[in-house]
Amino acid sequence: MNTNTTDFESLSLSNPGTERGWKSKLGLGLGFLGLFILLLAFFEINLPNQSLFLTISLLSIAVGIVFYTLDLYKNHPAGIKNNGVWLKDFTNGGTWAWILGVVLTIFYVLLYWFPETVGQGASGKANSGLVALFDPLSQLLKNQPASQWFVYGVLYTLAILGLGIKFIYKYRHNKYQIVRTISVMFFQLGFAFLLPEFLLRLNQPFNDFKNMWPLNYYFFDEWHLKELINSGGMGIFMLVFGIAMIFIISPILTYFYGKRWYCSWVCGCGGLAETAGDPFRQLSNKRLSAWKFERWLIHAVLVFSVLMTIAVIFTFLTRNPELSIITRDQFTWGISIFLLLVAGVIYLFKKDGFDKNIRNIILSIVVIIVGVLLINTFSDAKNIFFIESYKLRSWYGFAVGSAFSGVIGVGFYPLLGNRVWCRFGCPMAAILGLQQRLFSRFRITTNGGQCISCGNCSTYCEMGIDVRSYAQRGENIVRSSCVGCGICSAVCPRGVLKLENGSLENRINSDAVLLGNDVDLLSLIRNQKSA
Repeated sequence: MNTNTTDFESLSLSNPGTERGWKSKLGLGLGFLGLFILLLAFFEINLPNQSLFLTISLLSIAVGIVFYTLDLYKNHPAGIKNNGVWLKDFTNGGTWAWILGVVLTIFYVLLYWFPETVGQGASGKANSGLVALFDPLSQLLKNQPASQWFVYGVLYTLAILGLGIKFIYKYRHNKYQIVRTISVMFFQLGFAFLLPEFLLRLNQPFNDFKNMWPLNYYFFDEWHLKELINSGGMGIFMLVFGIAMIFIISPILTYFYGKRWYCSWVCGCGGLAETAGDPFRQLSNKRLSAWKFERWLIHAVLVFSVLMTIAVIFTFLTRNPELSIITRDQFTWGISIFLLLVAGVIYLFKKDGFDKNIRNIILSIVVIIVGVLLINTFSDAKNIFFIESYKLRSWYGFAVGSAFSGVIGVGFYPLLGNRVWCRFGCPMAAILGLQQRLFSRFRITTNGGQCISCGNCSTYCEMGIDVRSYAQRGENIVRSSCVGCGICSAVCPRGVLKLENGSLENRINSDAVLLGNDVDLLSLIRNQKSA
């Protein structure tokens, strides 16, 4: 009797079989065909009609993803996602995961620091190889030759769009997942890719309107500020809009919706993590030591980013007094007073719930204030802390914009999970997380009486939060790191978890664990004790 397990169809709801049909094989074939054309271009194999081959390549990849997706998830039940991810070499950090991680890392290293290897032409020279393959599309959109960043933008957008369709089909029974994925696809295609290219075609400054400081680490660089100021009305609008995003628009949206409005609905980094990185979300480290390291590192990155930005603005004001309305001394003292007021307000309104998180926030603000005063004392037009200012800015761009967000953040998807950058290194996520923790209406509510401790929620939390521990205690989940992706709710078989925007009262109430969710009874006991 033949006992080969592949002859039987799995009857398990949580593991509905892995047999692939013709659509899956066709999808893989088309996908590899598209990648093969890109590989030929990378090795500078002569492709006679670049427009045709580029079209074939991009369409093959996109259509291949769709066909593969239709076959992969057609029999998957809603919600249940215990589908053997820890048994597959690709999704459990096995050999194929390492191969993909190495390939992605090498690609990012070449793209960021050795662009000539992908065909980027030197000044005055024509492109070749992979970059030259994208010249026709670049000429069509912005009337300029392609660059390594244009190639990256096209492939990045293609990944979010194609794998976004895959993600939508996978979670097609969950309206929240469908809507937010369509949102990140829209913002990536329209605001991050097409609009900036059209602006360049119109000889306007490059600007990604959905991207803001500190994730947009070059926003306050001298060259960028000069470009915006000297570009007339459109440049001034971009400058004012960028500042309004930081101090007005973002805090208001975070108050109502938490950091999810940006990290899970708008951000390109989050969009790639949710779509291309979805197969690896279960790899995020859930250990307490990882959480402690996360809190230490994310605060350090935020302090570093703020200080570097202040140093950059300080240098601009020193070198360009004719372009500014305030002096460098007014700026540094104004920033110091503003931060001191922020620390005072936080302490005033949170002193009753003063915990380690609040203490770390205030400590970080104090460190920044001290750093600002030191910058004002030991810096001039050329040097900051006795280091040439351009070199210091390049270190900032290297650390925040290249090494962490790109090489590590994406290259390590298959090994450390899809939100390594968002969790440990993104200063934008850090600021939004602080706002979310302190005054946002957003929380994930739990119904502890319905929890069966299956662990789906914790397994698939990409931010490394042990969601199950909160659910078992009936405790609201209010964490700075939570991006509100809602996957924990989507994979819960009992409907225990809900994403809500409610009153700030009792938003963080750990005492509910004592009596499940019956907070009224707990209050009654307290009142009896006080009487």
